[in-house]
Amino acid sequence: MALPPTTGTIVLFGGRSEIGVALTRRLAEGRTVVLAARRPDELGAEASRLTDAGAAEVHTIAFDADDIASHTALVDSVLARFGPIEAAIVAFGILGDQARAETDVTHALQIAHTDYLAQISVLTPLATALRAQGSGTIIVFSSVAGIRVRRANYVYGSTKAGLDGFASGLADALHGSGVRLLLARPGFVVGAMTRDLMDSGVKPAPLSVDAEQVAAAVAVAYRRGRGEVWIPWALRPVFFGMRLIPRAIWRRLPR
Repeated sequence: MALPPTTGTIVLFGGRSEIGVALTRRLAEGRTVVLAARRPDELGAEASRLTDAGAAEVHTIAFDADDIASHTALVDSVLARFGPIEAAIVAFGILGDQARAETDVTHALQIAHTDYLAQISVLTPLATALRAQGSGTIIVFSSVAGIRVRRANYVYGSTKAGLDGFASGLADALHGSGVRLLLARPGFVVGAMTRDLMDSGVKPAPLSVDAEQVAAAVAVAYRRGRGEVWIPWALRPVFFGMRLIPRAIWRRLPR
């Protein structure tokens, strides 16, 4: 069922995210947009893209994903300064270096902290704030990497598995509150986050997508009132089948 039109604020946590900015651009027309990122004074290019897309206003604020102690106050300040939130897009994260993370516990924990713990630290106060508001949508980016974790990227994949479970449970907890959670599960995304990986010789996985394709699919799902979206949709039956692959074969599969 399509959502009724609203004119609340669009907040992007991860103001430099390629996918996040592309999605925000599709939702920005007539809205106040808030970009939250480290070094907010360097978000001029992103702000210009959103202004060109029809945003009524674009504001930038400081946001450190790893400073979890600051997140609740930051969410409260966004509501106080910019009014009701129509959509909160949580699009920050790191890919990390799998080979390094297998032996460097500090690096493994950094991936886990940014891609899982920090996500919970943002999502929890957002859910609380939107429950009190009685409306709004939280958009969370999981990944097919978390549906069945592969040996080739198990550190990153495990964080997405945890995030997917947390977001799915949170969506159920929000049912009936007037707040919706939209969970996006893209496949391999060809873009800034995976550029170094591909430069190292890794080939994009089958059914790969780019940031604009992900953003377009999520925007459609958002407007249709859906609770989850696979990008592309063909990945859903593919990964259902992948759950049945014996572990002895699964562990040999590439990224």
